[in-house]
Amino acid sequence: MLPLRDRLPARRTPYVNWLIIVVNICVFVWTKMLITGAGPRGTEARAYELLMEHGLVPARLVHEPLAALPTMFSSMFMHDPSGWAHLGGNMLYLWIFGDNVEDAMGSRRYALFYVLCGMAAALAQVVVNPSSVVPMVGASGAISGVLAAYGSLYPRSPITVLNPILPLWLFFGIFFELPAWVIILEYFVVNLFSGLGSLGGTGGGVAFFAHLGGFVAGALLVRVFIRDKTPREHDRWNRFRPPAPKPKSPYGSPYGAPPPPRRPSGRDPWGW
Repeated sequence: MLPLRDRLPARRTPYVNWLIIVVNICVFVWTKMLITGAGPRGTEARAYELLMEHGLVPARLVHEPLAALPTMFSSMFMHDPSGWAHLGGNMLYLWIFGDNVEDAMGSRRYALFYVLCGMAAALAQVVVNPSSVVPMVGASGAISGVLAAYGSLYPRSPITVLNPILPLWLFFGIFFELPAWVIILEYFVVNLFSGLGSLGGTGGGVAFFAHLGGFVAGALLVRVFIRDKTPREHDRWNRFRPPAPKPKSPYGSPYGAPPPPRRPSGRDPWGW
């Protein structure tokens, strides 16, 4: 199932989430430009060279941890330059779920949370396959942590998904809504079984255990990073139905109500 949007508006502008998306797109475009400049014969060689230089190679991290440590960070912002599907899927998930997680944590905490989930994802893949010389790139591990955080905070938030079964379009339409926990649980289960299958050599080059490591890290860290421990009120999925329109903010902004003002401390110096 492909999620398309949620109905939970953020109360604050998600600057960090937007910045992460922009950086990922810019790095991808930069990579494509470098590969294109290498000419038709050197395209594959140049792509492999860039992935080896900036991607995380488990064997290199094990044998030269200090030299390879920067690649643990740079690999979070690189994607497979052979096509747009890898980047597009990751950015779609981040666009849907990341703004609300940043809203719950605050921008600084969300930035740190994102990086820690990405590092945990990389370490998980290294632990599972420490001798691998295949470079690992992509934001999937960090985004998995964001998904786990969203599922922990808003498990019954309605998510609009694309109907994957064509005959059911006649009865339920092309789009319908499901609770967030169903979408996120499916993501975890698919990666779990795919990861177990990859141990037998059928993984297809996808770092499934990085996804699982980021997901577990996000589930464990979310309660540490959120600022307001009181659950936020939001629309709750209560039955299978076609998607409803996204609610508008009474403040005239798509990001919902602004945070409540802080209570002033001390006496007003002007006596008002």
